[in-house]
Amino acid sequence: MKYLLTDFHFTCKDEELLQPCRELLADGCGECGYESFEDTEDGIIGYIQQDMYSEMALREVIENFPIEGVTIIYSTEEIPDQDWNAAWEAEGFEPINVSGRVTIYDVRHTEDPDAFSTPINIGICASNAFGTGTHETTRMIVATLLQLPLEGKRILDCGCGTGILAITALKCGAREAVGYDIDEWSSENAKHNGELNGVGEQLDVLLGNSSVLSHVDGLFDVVLANINRNILLEDMEHFVSVMASDATLILSGFYEEDAPLLIEKAASLGLHEVDRKTDNNWCCVKLRGES
Repeated sequence: MKYLLTDFHFTCKDEELLQPCRELLADGCGECGYESFEDTEDGIIGYIQQDMYSEMALREVIENFPIEGVTIIYSTEEIPDQDWNAAWEAEGFEPINVSGRVTIYDVRHTEDPDAFSTPINIGICASNAFGTGTHETTRMIVATLLQLPLEGKRILDCGCGTGILAITALKCGAREAVGYDIDEWSSENAKHNGELNGVGEQLDVLLGNSSVLSHVDGLFDVVLANINRNILLEDMEHFVSVMASDATLILSGFYEEDAPLLIEKAASLGLHEVDRKTDNNWCCVKLRGES
């Protein structure tokens, strides 16, 4: 699946506006289909699937930007698969400790994973996929999973990326996990990471969007989704349709100011918020059925 990279640059008189500009633009671009972002010195870089890109929609976001006196310039280019993969492999990531219980490490850049002091160590070979633990949203969901009784549970990982969330749940005692992702790179990478961590036989990874759930038998005890706000709103009904009566839904991938929209949608489906985490304005909510 081909991806495009859009490099956005801000010009504004007040440097304190830079971070709010980043967040507002990312929010607007997320509505256009952009999946992930990274900060640059004077802007952000956004990533979007080629067939989701709309120049007209992007221009509309910029023309209606809500902060006055800010100029936004951008350029968009295709990311060759081999170049993106090479960048992942060359850069790697430093080991990430979550709650003193889990260390997520890069298998290509770690010589002795047994040296970590945490009881659970998870090796990730990131290949064009989101989910290494470097992002706040991934860390918050992992931390939330560590607070749940997962022994014997069945897990669904929506938009699984590297498979890190499902793998964490399995390493914490879950019985089995199903993941899906619309990106072929990600679905294959998740399978590979499951094998690397000794849980490959317990992890079933599907290629596609939430429509694949119509082909999955049985219900799930814990459903995880680290996706942008609009996809969460669109797919939440599908998530709930495969949840057991006492299941937990954990959502992240959105800013704290977007939480009310998601909580309202969840309430319409019979769910209520039972816990929340925030980190650098990113948000993670845990939801349960009405009791």
